[in-house]
Amino acid sequence: MRVMVVGGGGREHAIAWKLSMSPGVQKIYVAPGNGGTELIGQNIDLDVTEVVPLADLARRLDVGLVVVGPELPLALGIVDELRQLGVPAFGPTRMAAQIEASKAFAKDLMRRHGIPTAPFEIVTHMSEVPAALTRLGLPCVIKADGLAGGKGTFIVREEAEALRVAEDLLEKRVLGDAGKALVVEQFLTGVEVSFQVLTDGFHVLPLATSQDYKRAFDDDQGPNTGGMGAYSPSVYMTPELHQRIMNEIVKPTLRALDQEGRTFLGVLYAGLMLTREGPRVLEFNCRFGDPETQVVLPRMEADFLEVLDAAVRGELDRVQVRWTREACVCVVLASQGYPGRYEKGKVITGLADAQTLPGVFVFHAGTRRVVAEEGEQWLTHGGRVFNVCALGETLRQARERAYAAVQRISFEGMFYRHDIALKAVELLERRSARPEGP
Repeated sequence: MRVMVVGGGGREHAIAWKLSMSPGVQKIYVAPGNGGTELIGQNIDLDVTEVVPLADLARRLDVGLVVVGPELPLALGIVDELRQLGVPAFGPTRMAAQIEASKAFAKDLMRRHGIPTAPFEIVTHMSEVPAALTRLGLPCVIKADGLAGGKGTFIVREEAEALRVAEDLLEKRVLGDAGKALVVEQFLTGVEVSFQVLTDGFHVLPLATSQDYKRAFDDDQGPNTGGMGAYSPSVYMTPELHQRIMNEIVKPTLRALDQEGRTFLGVLYAGLMLTREGPRVLEFNCRFGDPETQVVLPRMEADFLEVLDAAVRGELDRVQVRWTREACVCVVLASQGYPGRYEKGKVITGLADAQTLPGVFVFHAGTRRVVAEEGEQWLTHGGRVFNVCALGETLRQARERAYAAVQRISFEGMFYRHDIALKAVELLERRSARPEGP
C-alpha cells in the first residue's frame, strides 16, 4: 500500500518512521515533510493548507491511506476532500475537527452533555469581559477560540492583565481571527496529563499515556510553546483513573459528537487536569499530540498500518495493541527565539554520533538536508529542530539516554529544557523507597 503522511514536523517523522516498519507499506509520501522524512520516503512540496491539491495528488498517486498530522488541514476539511475522491483517510471530518478548531464549540459541547470541565464563559466583546471575570474569579484562564499554534492560552492573575490580554485578542487581533471569540474559564489546580485514543467513531483503542511540557524553559517558566518535551507512561495514571477517564470523558464525548452529526474518526486527544474532584478537560485536540506521539509510537508493539487501516474500515475492535514495558523520554531541541522569531540555516553537528547511542531515536522537526560534493550537511529550518527520544528499562535510564544524545548535537542558538521527566523520576524513586506495609 502507498501511504501519505500530511505534515512536516517531528510528529509526522515519527508517524512515517513507524509506518515504514509495516510490511504492507510499499511507499511513503510526506507533505511537505522535512530533512528526516526525506530519508524514509518522498517529500512532496505542498503546504498542509493546500487541501484540494493534496487530496487530488493522493488520488493520482493511488494512495491507499492518508494519515493527517496537524490540526489545520483537518479544520480545513482535508478528510472531506479525500473521502469525496474515494481516498481512505485517518482523521476527523471538518465538522468533527471543530472540537479543536473552536474552543467555544468544545466547551459548549461539554456543557450540553455533562462532560467534566472548568466553569467558563464565552465572550466576543470587551464589554463582556469584566462581568465574566467577576463571576469566575481570579486567577483565570483566557483562551482564543480558534487555532493559534499553541500560543492562544493565557493564565492571568490580575484584572488589568486579563483586560490587556482580552484587548490584544479581541480588538488588536494579535492572533488574527483565532481571537474573535474568547473562552474565559476558571483556573484549575492539579496535575496535567495527556490522554489519547484511536477511534473509528464507535470503537476506542487507548494509546499509551504520556505527559508533555508546554513552557519554553525549566520549571515551567517562559511562554507557551507547541511542546518542549514529553515522556511515557505517565507516572500519575492508575488503572482506576484510566477507566474513569474513559467512562466519564472519552466515551461520552464520542457519543456526543455522534449524536450531533459529527462522528469522530481519528485521534481524540484530551488534555486533562487531575483535580481533587477528579479529571477535568482542559482542551480537546483532534489529532496525534506533538511531542507525545514521539514517545508513544516507539513503545507500540503492533503493525501501525494495520491499526490505522482497521480504524478507517470501522473495525478497530478487531485489533490489539501491546505496549513495551520500557519508558520513553523526548527532549526538544529548539532554535533561539522560539516560540517567537528565530533564524534558520544554522549548521547542525553531532547528529550521526547521537544516533549511535543505545535506545535513541532522533525525529526531525525543523531541518533541511543539503548534499554537496563535500558530503551531507544538516541545517536548521524551524523553531523546533529535533525531538531527541530514548527508550529505557526505567524512566531514569530513558531520561539519561535522551540527555546523553542531546549533548552530542549542536547548532548555533540551540536551547532545550533540562528538566524533562525529572520530577517524574524523582516521584517514582520516592514511591519505591517507601517502606512496605505490615
